[in-house]
Amino acid sequence: MKKSSSTPNCSGCPCRLISVFTTLEKEEIAIVEKNKSCIEIKKGERIFEQGEFPRGLFVVNKGKLKVVRTGSEGKEQIVHLAKDGDIMGYRAILGHDKYSCSGIALENSILCFIPSEIFISLIEKNGKLALNIIKLFSNELKEAEKNIANIAQKSVRERMAQTLLLIKGTYGFEADKKTLNVKITRDDFAGIAGTTRETATRVLQDFFEEKIIDLKEKKIKIINDSKLLETAKFFDK
Repeated sequence: MKKSSSTPNCSGCPCRLISVFTTLEKEEIAIVEKNKSCIEIKKGERIFEQGEFPRGLFVVNKGKLKVVRTGSEGKEQIVHLAKDGDIMGYRAILGHDKYSCSGIALENSILCFIPSEIFISLIEKNGKLALNIIKLFSNELKEAEKNIANIAQKSVRERMAQTLLLIKGTYGFEADKKTLNVKITRDDFAGIAGTTRETATRVLQDFFEEKIIDLKEKKIKIINDSKLLETAKFFDK
């Protein structure tokens, strides 16, 4: 992790306009601009560690990251995927608690860091920002509840199909409109779907043989959307 050689300007930053900070007034933007710092992290690097106390908020300026919770036996469960404009670590700050998860880069990324006291001050003064944070927390809680239900009630095959759709919804496609715009390891697939690496690899191979997806190194191309949706059983939602 190192300080970024270039610091994005908050007032004209496209990521701010798709983040919870879109409601900030000019004076508040200036406060963030004055107090923030920007960092570059490499693929696989951790930006915060489960069990540590937070010092501030991380905002994804450019990149892809995963939020991971490690169990007592050392097994990692991916609880969230982050992209441009997302914020990370806000629950620990607002709860005056330790991080319940770790943040890890899926690729080389750039993040902005806002000290905790600045972040809390903005929430206290800007009701629209506070509402955005509440909505974000509500959506993440809903997704967490859904994931718990899926692990208990869905087959591994269904969960793997849902994982592919989740990645598609988060990071989108490359220019061909079929290849997922991120490299995900088999361990990460297992961590999202709540299974083992071996099982995740086997199910992906099954999807390949059924011509639902195409596999090329660490890239995955979705070639049959309707079959993938059917496998995920989203039609009974």
